[in-house]
Amino acid sequence: MKIKFLGQNCFLFNYNGKNILSDPFYNFQKEKSGFDISAQPIDYVLITHAHGDHIADVKEVLQIHPNATLIGQPEICGYFKHSNSIDLNFGGSAKMGDLKISMVPASHTSSFPDGTYGGEPCGYIFRFQGKNIYFAGDTGIMADMEIFPRLFGNIDLAILPVGSHYTMCARKASFAAAELLNTKKVIGCHFDTFPPIKINHEEAKSFFEDRNIDFSLPELGQEFEI
Repeated sequence: MKIKFLGQNCFLFNYNGKNILSDPFYNFQKEKSGFDISAQPIDYVLITHAHGDHIADVKEVLQIHPNATLIGQPEICGYFKHSNSIDLNFGGSAKMGDLKISMVPASHTSSFPDGTYGGEPCGYIFRFQGKNIYFAGDTGIMADMEIFPRLFGNIDLAILPVGSHYTMCARKASFAAAELLNTKKVIGCHFDTFPPIKINHEEAKSFFEDRNIDFSLPELGQEFEI
């Protein structure tokens, strides 16, 4: 699987020729990422919750790629009224060949910019070829995280918010990674986009180094592979 960081909680996941775009917010600072939504097919749009910095570009994606499938909570799928939707709830999963994406809880809030209720926020576990990626979405630290490796197996990679203010800070995320998720590899997200979530990069990295965790604070447009 290839994973490209497009800002905030927006990532492009590529697996077996299929593209999954999470929490579309790619137009913000796209001059730095170089991302062009029309330059590749988008097969799935995966939503964690309804806040503006996670759904701002959903309508554009679905206009340009009308055959894409929207995946999210029933409230979110109902809001967008897209003809191709998979409305999940906690305990539910979507299958894409040998890739299974399971919805898990997140500790956050969720409403659309117009005030419409967005359902309960979530994260997802990507399961493929004996590997697991935990895509946390916006969340504070929570006891549920300890269950994930016991339920799904070893967490090979966790994508965790580290910006504080609205989510976990880097210190709490490093604790979650080491003590709850028992993972050795973390990609940070939801940082530096706006003034309240500006972080000290060296300090953030030091929390993970102290716990012997491979940690990345990605640049816009940076790509990873697992």
